[in-house]
Amino acid sequence: MTLLGQFALWAGFILGLWSAGLAFLTRWQERPDVALTIRRGSYAVLVAMLVAAAALWKGIFSHDFNIEYVASYTSRNLPEYYLISAFWAGQKGSLLFWAVVLAIFGALAQWLTPPRFRDLLPYVAGITNLVAAFFISVMLFGEGGNPFERLAFTPPDGRGLNPQLQNPGMIAHPPMLYLGYISLTIPFAFAIAALLARKLDAGWIIAMRKWAIVSWIFLSVGITIGMWWAYLELGWGGVWAWDPVENASFHPWLTLTAFLHSVMIQEKRGMLKRWNMSLIIGTFLLSIFGTFITRSGVIASVHSFTQSSVGYFFLAFLLVTAILSFTLLYTRWESLTPDATLEAVASREAAFLFNNLALVGIAFSVLWGTLFPIISEAVRGVKLTVGPPFFERVNIPLGLFLLFLTGVGPLIAWRKASARNLQRQFIVPGATFALTLMAAAAFGLRGYTLMTIALAGFVLATIAQEFGRGIRARMSMHGENAVLALGRLMARNRRRYGGYIVHVGVVCYFVAAVGQGFKIKESHEMVPGESVTLASPFGHEVTFTFLGVSQYAQLNRQVSAATLEVSRGGTPLGTTVSEKRQHVDSFGQRTFEPSTEVGLISNLQEDLYVVYAGTPDGTERSRFEISIIPLVNWFWIGGVILLAGGLLAMWPGGPQIRTKRAVLDDAQAGYGVPLTGAEVGA
Repeated sequence: MTLLGQFALWAGFILGLWSAGLAFLTRWQERPDVALTIRRGSYAVLVAMLVAAAALWKGIFSHDFNIEYVASYTSRNLPEYYLISAFWAGQKGSLLFWAVVLAIFGALAQWLTPPRFRDLLPYVAGITNLVAAFFISVMLFGEGGNPFERLAFTPPDGRGLNPQLQNPGMIAHPPMLYLGYISLTIPFAFAIAALLARKLDAGWIIAMRKWAIVSWIFLSVGITIGMWWAYLELGWGGVWAWDPVENASFHPWLTLTAFLHSVMIQEKRGMLKRWNMSLIIGTFLLSIFGTFITRSGVIASVHSFTQSSVGYFFLAFLLVTAILSFTLLYTRWESLTPDATLEAVASREAAFLFNNLALVGIAFSVLWGTLFPIISEAVRGVKLTVGPPFFERVNIPLGLFLLFLTGVGPLIAWRKASARNLQRQFIVPGATFALTLMAAAAFGLRGYTLMTIALAGFVLATIAQEFGRGIRARMSMHGENAVLALGRLMARNRRRYGGYIVHVGVVCYFVAAVGQGFKIKESHEMVPGESVTLASPFGHEVTFTFLGVSQYAQLNRQVSAATLEVSRGGTPLGTTVSEKRQHVDSFGQRTFEPSTEVGLISNLQEDLYVVYAGTPDGTERSRFEISIIPLVNWFWIGGVILLAGGLLAMWPGGPQIRTKRAVLDDAQAGYGVPLTGAEVGA
């Protein structure tokens, strides 16, 4: 099977280069048969990559420890469901996973793209196959990149999977992020294809828009699951530490979010053509940069692979791709002249533009903070690390400005909003902002936390107002009840109302982030029967009573489990268990360092979070770190809402019906013409 896998890699590499060569070096525009051959090259690369993946799966599930990768990341006593995550747990397997998924996406792009964009597809096939060939080349020629490398001997058992990766979140987190990174190749390919073919109208945007949303959804879900994993597995009670690899996943999410907003201006007004092209190219380059950070070892991170020369393949690819892409963009610069200009600051275009500036500003600050250790070491010979205070000092104000714009954007008309329009639109959201501000101040909130809660109220009021108007319009015009009107409202304009639902999810993230600032954390030593009491930020007291430690063997580990009884204000909440785990191989030999599993009692208000730090030998006194963490579950709720909104926005079907305001804008130059009736568009 390893010979078959190795052959499949070579076949995929040669087919990818061959297809790309046909796309870039032949006059396929005059030869439909050649264009079809180029497109079929994507299917051929897919077949080769599926064969390679099947070969590695066979080695993993049959415990073929003569394969170095299998011996390094699996063992006989590893639970079968973690054998799935072993495929991408290491650098070699994740490279193959990347190439396989890219081949799948490349083939789907050829299959699903409507016929009217057929003249872009050979270039798209050439670009995706060239990127796939690069990833395969890393496996074939990079030191430590080949997943089918064999050992000189066959060990009786493998080393097993790192305990921190033996978590359900790690079955989903890496592939979700990889899917987000990889699917960015498709929007990038359409953008470059449009530049090469000089098809620079809005067609390329329509062709790749759903792919951009797919990438954004995968990145969002991957980042959120990563936050959940870090919260449960690392035992620190936080969700985001501004770690370099965390930041690397955040960069493309920020710029892709900016693109999804600014592209609406291009579709509506023909503006920001150059900006949008630059954004999508930059987003793809940031995904490659994140891969370089993860795989080069130039920055230490709990999330990164070990130092390897493989990372410098990605650095070279990043530099070459950046030079070629922006050179091509420069040669097409004059063809990307905007059709209109910004007419007023009080307009939806201006709100989207400020939204883009805030998102790109955050991306730049995070990128600078991530690169600063590398730059400082290169310049001064000393690696200086930028900590969370820098990121928070810069990004909290920008984040609040972004939250404000989230509420403002839907309220302002295109082109130019009149005073009457602004007054009518802002009455309810503005009043909600003021009332929320006063209520939060009365509860003792100050500074950024106070402003976050007030702006959250403002945004939610804006969204509720938009939904309410649409529902009332349908009830009035079609005689529908509220539930039916809501369903048809969203079905008739999925992109718009899916975006509003996404904004609700974003508000949940901001509210949950406020809770992180009020976390209570204390360290205690207790003997069985002893209790400690912590004061919750919500005003009640929570008591933790240590019941004792039990020890037992479970699956591939030896467990010491500390049990605590928890009560709030005298009312029992139940028990929670925190564990110390020592993983062992099939022969009972210890592997890896001990790991910790937190004990958790959770509700919408707060999490009661217990970390068992151990019991010294010969004593009964155990050490614990106990935390009360407010509102943390709203991160996960926000993630579910965000996913639902994203799926609604990209779901096929549903005409993009324009509102009455949009019709009047087009007919009367859009200067804030007030509506005389309900909005009928949605």
